[in-house]
Amino acid sequence: MIIGRCVGETSLSEVNFISKKMPKVGEYVSLSYDGKNVLGMIDSLVRGSVSLNGEIYNPDTIEMIKALEGDDYYIKGKIKILGDFDDNLRLPRTPAPPGTPVEIASSDVLDVIFKSENSLKLGNLINQSDVEVNVDINKMVSRHLAILAMTGAGKSNTVSVLIDGLLDVNGAIFVFDMHSEYSNCEFQNGEVNLIKPVINPIYMSFEEIKGLANIKGSAHIQERYFRNAFKQARAIVKNGEADTTDFLQIIYDVLNKRFNNEDIPSSEKNKIMDVINKIEDLQDKYGQLFNTNIGNILSKIELGKVNVLDLGHSDEFAAEVLVSHILRNALKSRKASVHGLDENGLEFPVFFILEEAHILAPNSRNPSSKFWISRIAREGRKFGLGLCLVSQSPKSIDHDALSQVNNMIILRLVEPQDQRHVQSASENLSEDLVKQLPSLNIGEAMVLGLMSKVPTLVKIDEFKGRSHGGDIDIISSWSSYKSNKDESLKKDEKELKDLGYNY
Repeated sequence: MIIGRCVGETSLSEVNFISKKMPKVGEYVSLSYDGKNVLGMIDSLVRGSVSLNGEIYNPDTIEMIKALEGDDYYIKGKIKILGDFDDNLRLPRTPAPPGTPVEIASSDVLDVIFKSENSLKLGNLINQSDVEVNVDINKMVSRHLAILAMTGAGKSNTVSVLIDGLLDVNGAIFVFDMHSEYSNCEFQNGEVNLIKPVINPIYMSFEEIKGLANIKGSAHIQERYFRNAFKQARAIVKNGEADTTDFLQIIYDVLNKRFNNEDIPSSEKNKIMDVINKIEDLQDKYGQLFNTNIGNILSKIELGKVNVLDLGHSDEFAAEVLVSHILRNALKSRKASVHGLDENGLEFPVFFILEEAHILAPNSRNPSSKFWISRIAREGRKFGLGLCLVSQSPKSIDHDALSQVNNMIILRLVEPQDQRHVQSASENLSEDLVKQLPSLNIGEAMVLGLMSKVPTLVKIDEFKGRSHGGDIDIISSWSSYKSNKDESLKKDEKELKDLGYNY
C-alpha cells in the first residue's frame, strides 16, 4: 500500500516524504528504485496545512478557511534507510529519486528480518502486532546488553522474559539480585538455583577484603600489617592448620600474636592495634560473608538454571565485593578453561545479569565492581562471558561500561539527562529515536544493536511465570495491617476478660 512519495533532496541514509495518510513513527516502509528493494523506518512525523499556516493570528479566519477547505492537511515525515532487504540489509549505493513511492513493508518481509536461528522471542512489533521480534542470542550474550528504563516501565518483566528464553536453550544465567526479586521466581523453562552470598576467603584478593575493612589507600602502614596478616591467615587455612573456620578470627589472632610480642616497640604496637580495631569492626559488619568450609562460589553455578545470588540483605559495599570477586574469578577461570590450563575451571559460558547497575558501576565512584564490570565488557566476549546491565538511572552508570555494551533494550525514559547519557553511549540511537522514548507505554521498548538486524519498537511479551518485581499494593498493605492490629487488640481484650478483668 503506497502511503506517500519521497520529496526534496534524498541521501543514502535518509529521505523525506509527503503523505495524505497518517502512518506511525517506528513503522517499517519499503522503497523500490534502481532495481533495489530498500527497507526504511519512519523516524519522525509532522502534520500541517498550507492554508492554516503560522502566519494566521485570527481564530475567525481559521474557522472560515476550515469551512471552505475542510480538513485539508498534509503529513511530512523522515525515513531512516536501513538497507536493501534483498542484499542482507546492505546500505544502497544510490539515493532514492524524488517521487519514489513509499509503501508499508509487508509482514512477509518483516518475518524474514526478525526470524533467525539461535533466537529468543522478545515480543511483537508495536505497529504490526502480527510480526514476532526475535533477537540473536549469541550476539546478545557475547556483545553484552543493557536494559534501561524509568521505574515502573517494565524492566523486571523484560529481564524475566529474557531469562526464560535463555533457559529454553539450556543457558547458564547468573543474576546479582539486589532486591531479592528473583529468588522465588518460577520460570517455565528452568529452575532457580539460589546461591548464598558467602565467599571462601582463600579465593579472595587482598583488595577485595581491604575495602570491607575500610583501610584507605593512603594508610600505608595499616595496609602493610593487614596484608601480611591476610597472607598468613590464608596460608594457615590452605594448610589445614586453623583451629577455627572464622577467617577474620584467624587474622585477628595473627595480629594479636604480633601485638603481644615483647620485642615489638610501643609505636609499632599502636599501629597494629589500629588494624585490630578495624578487624573487629569487620567481624561485626561482614563476618557472615566469609566461610572457609565452602568451595569456590563459581562451582555453585549450574547449567540450564538461573543462578541467583540474593543480595537483598547485603549492603552496598558487600555487594560490590561479591560482584568484583565473582567476575574476577569467572574471567580468570574461563581463560584457564578455554586455554586448557585448568580442567576444573568454569567449563561453559555464563550470562551475568546485574540489577542496579548504577550502584555497581557508578559514574561518581570507582569501586572494584566497576573495574571488573568494565573488564568483562572488554574481554568477556572472547571467553563466553556476557553482561546485562539493568538500571532505572542510566545517567548514573559509568559511561565507559555502558559504551562497551553493543545491545540495548530501552523502555520508557523521560528524564533528559538519562536520554542524553544513553545516546552518547550508543551509536545506534539517533536524536529522532530518542524523542520517542517518553511516549513509550509500559512494556514497550526500543531494541537496538547487533542482536537485532534493525532498530525495533517492540511490545515485550508478558512473563508467564511467577515473579515479585511489581509495585507493592499500598492500600492493601495498610488495610491488612489495620485488620491484623484490630484482631490482635480484640484477642488481648478477650484474654483479659477471661482472666476476670473488666474495664
